Amino acid sequence: MTHHRGSARARASHAILVAAATAIVLGGGAGFAAAKTVVKWMHVETVPANLKVWEEVAADYEAKHPDVDVQLQFLENEAFKAKLPTLLQSDAAPDFFYSWGGGVLRQQSKTGALMDLSGAMNADGGAWAKTYKPAALNGLTFDGKTYAVPYRMGTVAFFYNKQLFQKAGVKAEDIKTWNDFLQAVKTLKAASITPIAGGGGEKWPLHFYWSYLVMRNGGQPVFDKAKNNQGDGFMDPAIIKAGAQLAELGKLQPFQAGYLGATWPQTLGVFGDGKAAILLGFENTEANQAKNSGDGKGIGAENIGRFPFPVVEGGVGKVTDTLGGLNGWAVTKNASPAAVDFLKFLTSPEQERRMAAAGMIIPAAAGAEDALKNPLMRQAADQLAASTWHQNFFDQDLGPSVGRVVNDVSVEILSGQMSPEEGAQMIQDARALE
Repeated sequence: MTHHRGSARARASHAILVAAATAIVLGGGAGFAAAKTVVKWMHVETVPANLKVWEEVAADYEAKHPDVDVQLQFLENEAFKAKLPTLLQSDAAPDFFYSWGGGVLRQQSKTGALMDLSGAMNADGGAWAKTYKPAALNGLTFDGKTYAVPYRMGTVAFFYNKQLFQKAGVKAEDIKTWNDFLQAVKTLKAASITPIAGGGGEKWPLHFYWSYLVMRNGGQPVFDKAKNNQGDGFMDPAIIKAGAQLAELGKLQPFQAGYLGATWPQTLGVFGDGKAAILLGFENTEANQAKNSGDGKGIGAENIGRFPFPVVEGGVGKVTDTLGGLNGWAVTKNASPAAVDFLKFLTSPEQERRMAAAGMIIPAAAGAEDALKNPLMRQAADQLAASTWHQNFFDQDLGPSVGRVVNDVSVEILSGQMSPEEGAQMIQDARALE
């Protein structure tokens, strides 16, 4: 049974036909070859070049395992989050799917929908586990059980348009403190340049600001206490202060017109089209701004700079404390041995080097970062290597119900619709209900 290797969507669209054909084969149809094991891989990737690399990795595996058919199934980010809980409890569950780790993964593990990978990871003296960076594996492990295979690490930082900075007379290297950042925003506005591309439509892109301000004001001790309902929780003075600083940024009206309705792809497009000078985004911002720009090329790599989220005067957080992703592939409870074996192949140092060289990821596989060629991605990898505290995204780490409130509150405070105290109280209340 041959299977056309087209685009990810083309391949996914054949899933029902393939399943039907497989059913016929399993039913003993005369003259058919032995049935293939279908491995269903659900993802949220939209960059065509990245999908092409995945297609190639799948083809390489299939060439060595002719009895396996790997199918990429795509769901758009928000649809993925909305539909996944139902999908996991159905017969249509994928073998493995993209995970942001944190509280969402922990909650999924408690439903019994996931496979505990600890046994496989620790077999043969932990041979499989040792292929990943310890921090990556630890972040996907709860109560001693691993529920996802590490794939990538990431960190959120500021990206800027060098040309627009030069035009306004702003120097990125001078932005050391939050006050420096606010001054840069004012200077850009004075030069009639929109300072920041902001995405309020999906809310989570703006929670990065609140999260980083909480980290810079309170450091890890304050956040950990709040997360564990200790001390003042989210009513801690450092967290209230973070909200006040977020409100201060909002009052400067630093974002493009209509930012409260802008999706993340649209926000990347605003930056990629040169219509805003700054974007607080992921390590793969360079590729994504190009893809979402009007001409499909965006700002040239030579015109994009990068700097860490600045420190806050009087705060205990360090500039080397990083906020970012820890992504893996969560395996569903009924996944086939072939799916687990393919995942080992997909996330092996060799394949992660291939993806790093293509500029797709900061790899979770140990030592694979040496293949990174892209200077901006390498900067992100080096920043992660020097990280004094790497914190998973707040909306992931705190779980879906509290995470939603964090995202809502961040937008409300930024847009002046809620006070920092009201916002902190809402998060505290949501945490107490958990």
